Amino acid sequence: MSRVGRKPVPLPPGVTIKLDGNTVQVTGPRGELVRNIPAPMKLEIGKIEVQVLRPTDGRLHRSLHGLTRSLIANMVVGVTEGYQKNLELVGVGYRASLVGRKLVLNVGFSHQVEILPPDGVDIQVPTPASIVVRSNCKETVGEVAARIRAVRPPEPYQGKGIRYAGERVRRKAGKTGK
Repeated sequence: MSRVGRKPVPLPPGVTIKLDGNTVQVTGPRGELVRNIPAPMKLEIGKIEVQVLRPTDGRLHRSLHGLTRSLIANMVVGVTEGYQKNLELVGVGYRASLVGRKLVLNVGFSHQVEILPPDGVDIQVPTPASIVVRSNCKETVGEVAARIRAVRPPEPYQGKGIRYAGERVRRKAGKTGK
């Protein structure tokens, strides 16, 4: 029994949802998101909420039920509030800057690392040691933030690297001298 799938998705004022075959289009004040949902799932669209229905109680349909509901709920939040992830640069001389739309990272390599974000993703650098990734799509925000973090993941001995804001890095003891 999917408890997530049974909950209706509330539609805030100003958000419209359209279903064309198995393509869902959600439009709101921040823009529009389009996604294909699994074919067996059905949507019941009301004025103030959307209900996801599954055809049977089979294992596959149960697993797709909660997933479909979560994807639609994330789309609704994306077109109303949007999503953001914050990253921190920890290390001597580690800094980030924006050149046009490109993010330029100086993180201890002999060269600068340039990252061009995909369309619809906004990257800001409020301080040289912090990065903010914003977009309407939750999936895209997480993907771009993970790509930035992968340039120099935090290492456990000195804690240097790029980490998510609030991420705790487990530190290891180094070698002991004799």
